[in-house]
Amino acid sequence: MGDVQFNYFPPQLQKTDQEQSEMSRNLCPHSIDGKSESSILELEAAESLLKEVRGRGLMEHGCPHYRRRCCIRAPCCNEIFGCHHCHNEAKQNNINVDQKLSHDIPRHQVEQVICLLCGTEQEVHQNCINCGVCMGKYFCEVCKLYDDDTSKKQYHCDGCGICRIGGREKFFHCYKCGCCYSILLKDSHPCVEGAMHHDCPICFEFLFESRNDVTVLPCGHTIHQKCLEEMREHYQYSCPLCSKSVCDMSKVWEKFDVEIEATPMPEPYQNRMVQILCNDCGKKSEVKYHVVAQKCPNCKSYNTRQTRG
Repeated sequence: MGDVQFNYFPPQLQKTDQEQSEMSRNLCPHSIDGKSESSILELEAAESLLKEVRGRGLMEHGCPHYRRRCCIRAPCCNEIFGCHHCHNEAKQNNINVDQKLSHDIPRHQVEQVICLLCGTEQEVHQNCINCGVCMGKYFCEVCKLYDDDTSKKQYHCDGCGICRIGGREKFFHCYKCGCCYSILLKDSHPCVEGAMHHDCPICFEFLFESRNDVTVLPCGHTIHQKCLEEMREHYQYSCPLCSKSVCDMSKVWEKFDVEIEATPMPEPYQNRMVQILCNDCGKKSEVKYHVVAQKCPNCKSYNTRQTRG
C-alpha cells in the first residue's frame, strides 16, 4: 500500500470528468478578459494536477492477471482478492479447498474495492474517493473490471455479459452460439448452441471466460488456439469431441491412396468386407478391409472407424 494520501482537493479536482469537460466548453479560449484568462489558467493547472493524481502508479500494481490499482472484496466469502480470477484460483480451482466450500465469484455482484495506493475501501468507482487515483484506465461498471493495460483493447459485450479483449470492431456476437467470434467468421462459422460454454477439450479450462485465444473448428466445436497447435505438433488432426477432421486432409488422403495401392493385402484378406462409419460425413458403408485404412466411398475420407467385420 502507498503511504501518500490526498485529504483535500481544490474545487476543480472534486468535479467529475464530465463536469470538467463542460467547464472547458463554457470557457471561451479567445477571451481577452482578465478574469476569463485567469479562469483558463486555473482550470489548466487543475486539469494538469488531476491528470498527475489520476496517473500515479500506472502499470505498477496489480495481480498476475491484470495491471490495476485496486483489489476487490468478494461478496460471496467477504475476502479480499486481486481480481475475480485470483478468487476462482484460490476458491474453486484448488485441490486443497474442500469441495463443499468450493465456489465461483459472482463478479457482477462485487460492491467494494480497495485502493492499492492509499488502502481506502469504498464502493465501486473508477477513481479512488480518497486519494483520487484512477484505479483502472479501463473500467467496466457492469463487470466491475479494472485494467491499466489498455493495449488489450477491452470492450464490454452485452450479449456475453462480460468484457472481451481484441477490439470491438474486430468481433461480432453470435446469439445462437452465445459468444463472440472474429468478424472474419461472421458468414462462415457453423453455429453450435452454447459453443463456448464448456471446457477446452485439451486443457479443460472454461472457454467462455478464458483470457487465451479461442478458435472454431470446421465442425463448430471450440478449442484454445494454442491447444489446437499442440495437437497438430503431435499429428492429431481430428476434433477431440466429434472426431471430424479439423483441416483440409485431401493431400493426406492422396498419400493414403498411394500407400494402399503399393501394399496389397494377403490373399486370404483380399475379399474381406467390413462395415465402417465415416467421422467426416457420418455415412455408414461396407468396404474392402485394408490394414492401412478404410476409405469412405461417399466423401473419399480415410477418417473412418470400423464398426463391424
